Amino acid sequence: MRSAVLSAAGKPLEIVERTVPEPGPGEILVKVTACGMCYSEVNHLRGHYPFGTFPAVPGHEISGVVAALGEGVGFPAVGTPVGTGWIYGSCGHCDQCVRGDQILCTGAPKQVTGVTTDGGYAEYFVGRAGFVTPLPDGLDPVAGAPLMCAGITAFNGLRHAGAAAGSRVAVLGTGGVGTMALRFAAAMGARVAVVSRSRRAEKQALDGGAEEFIATAEQDPAEALKAWGGADVVVNTAPDTATGLAAFGGLRPNGALLYLGMGAENVSVPPAALVMNRIRVMGVPSGSPHDLRDTLDFAVAHGIVPEVAPVALDEAPRVLAAMDRGEHHGRAVIAFG
Repeated sequence: MRSAVLSAAGKPLEIVERTVPEPGPGEILVKVTACGMCYSEVNHLRGHYPFGTFPAVPGHEISGVVAALGEGVGFPAVGTPVGTGWIYGSCGHCDQCVRGDQILCTGAPKQVTGVTTDGGYAEYFVGRAGFVTPLPDGLDPVAGAPLMCAGITAFNGLRHAGAAAGSRVAVLGTGGVGTMALRFAAAMGARVAVVSRSRRAEKQALDGGAEEFIATAEQDPAEALKAWGGADVVVNTAPDTATGLAAFGGLRPNGALLYLGMGAENVSVPPAALVMNRIRVMGVPSGSPHDLRDTLDFAVAHGIVPEVAPVALDEAPRVLAAMDRGEHHGRAVIAFG
């Protein structure tokens, strides 16, 4: 099979020939239909994950079809369209795992698709039973691939932060996760404001369901959110910490500052504001298998799929290099014929 491989941190992506893997006990072989290209792959390329391994086939926004089942696996059946995301597996016995929160597993080293194991930048992928999810009817497997990461992160984050019908949600950033957060929040019945540096994405945001657009080059985001009526949830999807802090003052009492994107700097907020207004500061790391099922079902029910640009596997090295330089715009998805 043809695969794209990161041989070492800082080395460019290479296209190589590899043997199609055999699924072992408890594993599932998936013929990959599509794999989204996420900025997490840039972090792996740069060596930012202390738990990351090399060489590795990156990619964790995977859709495909079950090609074979390993020993002891009876579900999903061969031929079933499936998807999988960031979490590759977990210990299965820690308190978090037995409560169905495998994404928070504390009983084993991190198991991350495309980072600690080979991922979806290849024609075949081996996943673990229980972490490969059947796709709902009606989901386009190419356009839907980013739902496995950007989608689940946004959807799961919003519901953990308490977004609901009638609540006010401020989405900071207009990238892949930000766009998903806007569309999911609007479909949940929330009122949405989008905050970005410029007005470049204003029409896209308003067309996507936002009622307010705030350009930080023109307005202080916290003051603008206060003028809007305040936010019950501020969702930071920007790749830095400061963007969320700049909007912190725009939270209403009982509000939540939610980090889905972040930088290396610490979060520093006034403790008096937290205490007096009962405000939470929180983060959400993708989600567990049941969260992915919920995300996909909700997306299909509300007709929410990302806007993607399909690319061939041969184009992946060029696209990933452009993403690393900050020169790529849009959501690239590797589509296999």
